[in-house]
Amino acid sequence: MTQILVLGGTGKTGRRIVARLRRQGKDVRVGARSHGFDWTDRGTWDTALAGSEAVYLVPFDGEMLTRPFTQRAVELGVERIVLVSGRGVDVPGYGNGNEAVGGVFLDAEAAVRELDIAWTILRPGWFSQNFSEGFFSDWVRAGELRLPAGDGAATFVDAEDIAQVAVATLTQDGHAGQIYELSGPRALTMAEVAAEISAATGRELRYVPVTHEEFVTEQTAQGWPVEDAVGFADLVESIRKGLDTRVSDGVVRVLGREAIDFAEFVKNAEWTAGPPPSRDAKPFH
Repeated sequence: MTQILVLGGTGKTGRRIVARLRRQGKDVRVGARSHGFDWTDRGTWDTALAGSEAVYLVPFDGEMLTRPFTQRAVELGVERIVLVSGRGVDVPGYGNGNEAVGGVFLDAEAAVRELDIAWTILRPGWFSQNFSEGFFSDWVRAGELRLPAGDGAATFVDAEDIAQVAVATLTQDGHAGQIYELSGPRALTMAEVAAEISAATGRELRYVPVTHEEFVTEQTAQGWPVEDAVGFADLVESIRKGLDTRVSDGVVRVLGREAIDFAEFVKNAEWTAGPPPSRDAKPFH
């Protein structure tokens, strides 16, 4: 039986992928610190990779480690890699050109494309689950989204769709060398997002547009490092600029159906689950 290593296997997409693969009876190994894998400790790489033939790869944020990791994976017999990147990495001006925002993804994509094995790249946009279990969720519980998104809109993608696409590309043929952009079926402004969540939860959620500078000032006052606040504001500015409105066809191409609508996500989400996320939470995994 093919063994599949899921890096980030306890994260928003990873744990959903693991659950789907196990329901299919697949041999799954979870790659996460809680399971003995540490990106910064290369001594843990071989243990995680041993016997694995396919890998779901979420790049490490703090350092360009995808290239040495994938090279080692090939040496140990891995035959297929599915890389999760981010939509917008190839769009000029996305994230205000912040290297910390897209540099890791760009390096990871370049590394994977150079491999002489089957590879697939997934480029999801903003996760719908960021509002229920990701780094928007503490603001949702507080009842106010104060973001530099202006009147811009984004095609939020459900993590369940990302997970199903990932499972298909990990286990089925026909996806080698493909890049799939993943989005929801329509673009919503933050005001529309707030209205839909308010209606579903019965608790008022207000969207308050702020400037880039106001956001950075407010978040650093709450204890965020300046570089984190700036990087996050740069990402959200891409929504304000209209760079996230495009409806992508990746879900349809892989799954043969339309992507899950934000209204469906809102109806099914667990709005009272979990504590506020840490500042280490990321929008794309």
